[in-house]
Parts: sequence; structure tokens; C-alpha cells
Amino acid sequence: MRKSILTGLLAMSAFSLTAQQSPDWEPTFRKINDEVQQNSKAYSTLKAATETIGHRLTGSENGKKAETYAYNLLKSYGFTDIRYQPFEVESWSRGTLTTSVGNSTTSLQTVRSVSLAHSPVKVDLTAEVVDMGNGLDSDYVARPGVVKDKIALVYLGILPGTTGRSLHRSEKTAIAIKYGAKGIIIINTVDGGTLLTGTASVTGKLIPIPAVCIGKEDGMQWKELLKSGPLYSRINMTNFSGLIKARNVVATIKGSSLPKEKIVVGGHLDSWDLATGAIDNGIGSFSVLDMARTFKKLNLKPRRTIEFVMFMGEEQGLLGSKAYVAEAIKNKQIDNLRYMLNFDMTGDVRSFSSSAPEAKDLFQAIGGIAQKIDTAFNNGFSSRAGLHSDHQPFMLQGVPTGGGGGGRGVNGPAGCYHADCDVFSLVNSEQGMKNTVRFVTMLLYGLGDAATIPVKKLNDEETRQFLLQHNLKEPLELEGEWRWK
Repeated sequence: MRKSILTGLLAMSAFSLTAQQSPDWEPTFRKINDEVQQNSKAYSTLKAATETIGHRLTGSENGKKAETYAYNLLKSYGFTDIRYQPFEVESWSRGTLTTSVGNSTTSLQTVRSVSLAHSPVKVDLTAEVVDMGNGLDSDYVARPGVVKDKIALVYLGILPGTTGRSLHRSEKTAIAIKYGAKGIIIINTVDGGTLLTGTASVTGKLIPIPAVCIGKEDGMQWKELLKSGPLYSRINMTNFSGLIKARNVVATIKGSSLPKEKIVVGGHLDSWDLATGAIDNGIGSFSVLDMARTFKKLNLKPRRTIEFVMFMGEEQGLLGSKAYVAEAIKNKQIDNLRYMLNFDMTGDVRSFSSSAPEAKDLFQAIGGIAQKIDTAFNNGFSSRAGLHSDHQPFMLQGVPTGGGGGGRGVNGPAGCYHADCDVFSLVNSEQGMKNTVRFVTMLLYGLGDAATIPVKKLNDEETRQFLLQHNLKEPLELEGEWRWK
């Protein structure tokens, strides 16, 4: 009896909230559903972009082509309030690399490897290799001075049978630099000799030591060889670095009655250069582009302003989203940002998430209507906070962030993350992209049109406490992003 009463109260609560926020969301959501199911362009435009542009590295000619492609696509969808948001970045691109290893400095054999971004422009280093395990601060403290003037061999994740927090590759590089390493070699976690690229810099600037990635099999063999004697490695690399200009692409639908309040939805358009970035982050950014198309096609005008943003420079250190937030602070618009929804490698959305647990009732009220339309949406909700994607600069200013989850709709994206196998064939589900577009468009409309949003922007002290609560102080200190004493 008690259970049935509680269930009834919860159902009444959800109904009450939905009715209070807007009694006419369901017809609008059904129009969104039908439009996306019948006419979505997310899958086809991603396919066309991977075939005609290729990779989308920020600062490259391909990067410029991607910016223009997104701008023209939004224009073709009927947007007139659309702009480029230019910013200057220190561009990095790989040149040559030879990594070799042996039990003496005169008997070295070449090993397959790839440079990690923001490694120095020119390096020719030969030094002893030291196994530093997971590359965490505790690994160095346990063996004081052992890595000084040597090359740290570090596992990308957490080694089986060990414990600790898995830090980002850039954070592990920063730790190695702190303890005096002259270079770092990171072992990928993926079987089959897959090589991973990505930035090794926490700041988006050049680092003082070379950083390379080698395959899992080679790396684990090195670890075994080190048990029986010393190993030496030579890292000979050249790279390019220089200031270039890049552009976010921003399209806006002005709110009907609360135009100063803004919901931002975005995904990073850029990718690394080893492949075409279909998963990272084609499935996210091209889904956002189709959300924009859907809003325009249906002439949706919620109360609040909706801004669709294609960020560039995410892979080099969240450069585009940092530029967006910096402009919002400069223009005194930062306090008008009510929510930022980020979609990075997000495919086949079946549930919603938010950094603010207070949003649960509203998100699930919106999701309840979506589930009524199609039970493929499970209406789950999670509240979490993390780093290393374009929501981070917003979150550090206290702006509530969120997104979706439930499935990726791809084949093995983890193994091809930042690798040469991140190609369009991984996107094995057009319906997965449609799910992301239709369900998130409903969320966007609901957030934009709700009578009230039960989540506020955090002030500086509240932001500090939020970050501490989610154990983000250590990685933010390594990035130089912790602004509190």
C-alpha cells in the first residue's frame, strides 16, 4: 500500500511539474520527433564531411574548411543570426618522429610510435628509461629522484592490480616534468598496437619535454625487460608550432520572452589529424548541427535564447570554449548563461545528465514526455562532473552543465579514440544519431521554455565547493586552472 501511494505521489509530482512548466510541450515534442525521424541530416552531413574534408585539425586548411562547412550548413538551414567567433591559438602539428629502444645507447631498434601534441618543435634525446607505473604523483614520491634526467615510461590508465585515480595524459606529463623527467613515453591501453594521439599539455602551450605514445604490446614488453636490466630510448622528433587563427561557429535563436537568458548547446567540430574524427567528435557536433536544423525547420521559439556552438580547438586545450567564455565575461553576459549542454563523443542518447542534481525533476519531466512518445528513451538521470571537454570553462564559472547518455551507437570507439581508425564506418547506427538529435532537441526546448529553471549559476565560493565535492582540485591545479588559495 505504501509503495503504491508513493508511486502515485511521484507520478503526480512529475505531472504537476510538467503542467506547471508548460501544458503544450507534448505536441511540440511530437513534431520534433517526427521531423527528426523523417528528415534528419546528422548522419548524412557527417558522412559528407568525412569524405570531402577529412580530418578537422584546428589551424590547418582542413580545419578552416570544417568551419566554413558548418557555417554554410547552418545558413542553408535558414539561420541569419550566425557568426564566426575568431580566436588566436598556438597551433601545433606533427612533423617527423623516430622512437627507438635497446639495452644500450648503441644498440637501439625502432618502435612504432606517435607524437603527443604540444611536444617541442625539435628534440633529439637519448636517455635511460624508468618504469613509473601509472605515472601518478604517488609513484614518484615512492621512488624519489629516480626519474631525474631520464625518460618516464607511464601507463595511460591504471595498471591491472593497482589502484589510484586515472589522470589525463597531459596531467601525467605535467607530473613527470615536475619530478625532472627529460621525456615521457605513454603506453596505450588498447590491444592490437593501436597508437593514440592527443595533447600532452595541460595549458595548450608547448611542453619542455618530448611526449610520445607507443602500443600496449610494445609497452608491456618494455616493462618486462626493465625487470632484468636497464633500457635506453632515443626520441628524435620535429614538430610545428605557431600562432594561427581559428573560429567557433555560433548560430542563435532569440528567446520569445526571456531573450537575455541563454541556453548554450555545443560540441567540438575539430578533430586530430590521424583520421577523420567521426566519433571524436563528429557524432556530437553534427548532431548539434541537426538540432539547430530542427529548431529552424519547425520555427521553434522558446522563451529563452538558444545558442548552437561549434567549438574549435577543443583537442588542443579547450581553446574555443575558453574563448567563448572569455568573451561572455568581457561582455558581461556570463551571468545570463542558464545552462550549457555539451556533446562530445555522445551517440544514441537515451537519458539525460546534469552537474546540478536540483535539475532532476525538470529533466525527468521533459524526459517523461519523450518516453511517452517513444519508450526507446529510458528517462534515466545522472548528476556528475568531470573535466577535459568544452563544458569545463563554463563549469569553472559556475554555469550549470549537462548532456545525455545511454549509448554511443558505434563500433569500438574506445579503441579508436584519437587513433587512425576513427573513421565513418564506426558510426554504425544512423538511428543512434537521430535519437541524440530528437531527444536532446526536446530537452533544449524544455529548458528554453520552462517557466522557471530550478538551478542557478554558482557564485565563486559555491563553484569552489562544487569542485572540491567532485574531487577536481588536484587535476585543476595541474592544469593551472585552480584559482583559489
